[in-house]
Amino acid sequence: MSDTRQNPTAPGTPPPPDRPAATVTTAEPEGPAAATVTRRRLLSTAGAAGAAGLALGAAGAAAYTTARRPAPVTALTTVGTDAVPFHGARQPGITTPAHARGHLVAFDLVPGAGRTEAAALLRRWSAAAEALMAGEPVNARTGAEGGTGTPATGGHDTGISLDAGPSSLTVTFGFGHSFFDRTKLTAHRPAALDPLPAFSSDRLDAARGEGDLWIQIGADDALVAFHALRTLQKEAGAAARVRWQMNGFNRSPGATDQPMTARNLMGQVDGTRNPKPADPDFDQRIFVPAKVPAGTPEWMADGSYAVVRRIRMLLDDWERLSVARQEQVIGRRKSDGAPLSGGTETTEPDLDKLGPDGKPVIPVNAHARITRPDTNGGAAMLRRPFSFHDGIDSDGTPDAGLLFICWQADPLKGFVPVQRKLDRGDALSAFIRHESSGLFAVPGGARKGEYVGQRLLES
Repeated sequence: MSDTRQNPTAPGTPPPPDRPAATVTTAEPEGPAAATVTRRRLLSTAGAAGAAGLALGAAGAAAYTTARRPAPVTALTTVGTDAVPFHGARQPGITTPAHARGHLVAFDLVPGAGRTEAAALLRRWSAAAEALMAGEPVNARTGAEGGTGTPATGGHDTGISLDAGPSSLTVTFGFGHSFFDRTKLTAHRPAALDPLPAFSSDRLDAARGEGDLWIQIGADDALVAFHALRTLQKEAGAAARVRWQMNGFNRSPGATDQPMTARNLMGQVDGTRNPKPADPDFDQRIFVPAKVPAGTPEWMADGSYAVVRRIRMLLDDWERLSVARQEQVIGRRKSDGAPLSGGTETTEPDLDKLGPDGKPVIPVNAHARITRPDTNGGAAMLRRPFSFHDGIDSDGTPDAGLLFICWQADPLKGFVPVQRKLDRGDALSAFIRHESSGLFAVPGGARKGEYVGQRLLES
């Protein structure tokens, strides 16, 4: 698999303290690390460390006593050096630990553009993504004599993230339902990409949903993430135009002194029950097998499906509730994410436990009860969201919430059954609004010498 850090956590060990514990996943073992930290960055880091040592020596014994306290495992100054390889059996950005900053963007091919133009575009995008994820100037990889295709912009790097390292940047590409009509590849469109059913809680804006092509960008530095967004927009050239774009964020690496599951904008611990690569059925739930099942096109081998939803949180209404009432809606304690039935965050909720009043301790319409896989026929999906805040309305209401992204081997067995059940009686539904939606087929990763989607576009 391709989501391999250059400094990966050993399998079976807790995640480093700068990552949410429940949403962090272990490194995927397939493919060599394609990116390396440049000598200049290593020397500058070493120089900074040396300067700190000189200052320490001049500060005297009192400073030395303070400095002897154990240092954090991962210092903020090391964030930029982490790199994720572009090439591999699976695309990066799926099981990669949650990023501090993200951009989601969908493109439509321009009228008259078809399969040939799409193939050239994916070549350019793949070459640019490979360079960006290695922390290299784009023109170093994508120039006329430098790799997988001449870029539409001439390969001039804007220098937006100059001086920064790769910062764990990942770029992930997907295809929407309409892409196959535009490229006359409908015979290769997977059945799992059929449009999602309508849900009663939907208040969808069609202009901010779906799209021919989808890109997910994630990084632990905001300038690195924007640099990737701007570069890929320019590399689209005359072949495609932006349909919609959304910006998101998460807790920054190093913000907590121990592994913790991230909180959403409601203040709730969010992601406790995410599937983990150590689960025996993780791969079969999240990824299309390398040997694809009957009826699934070969180009989707090692791929996955992403459901993307912009979910606005009605924060004013939510924050009027007492903490006790919020906990009843979710079914977990707000302080530590533990189920109301007792234990710690990772304790299995006891759905049969009754309180002194004879009622279930975890209410029958609590979000945590309704979303449990064992109450949904085993349906599971890997949630890897970003929070968003797009300003404050004229009445003072924040336009904020969750850019929900979930990954599964088949959305009809993952997202759809869970959302249908939530639609029928989730207590949280009164405090959220689904405002846009998209479903994208995300092919397997590009191996060395390939571009993403090549097995589809050159089939």
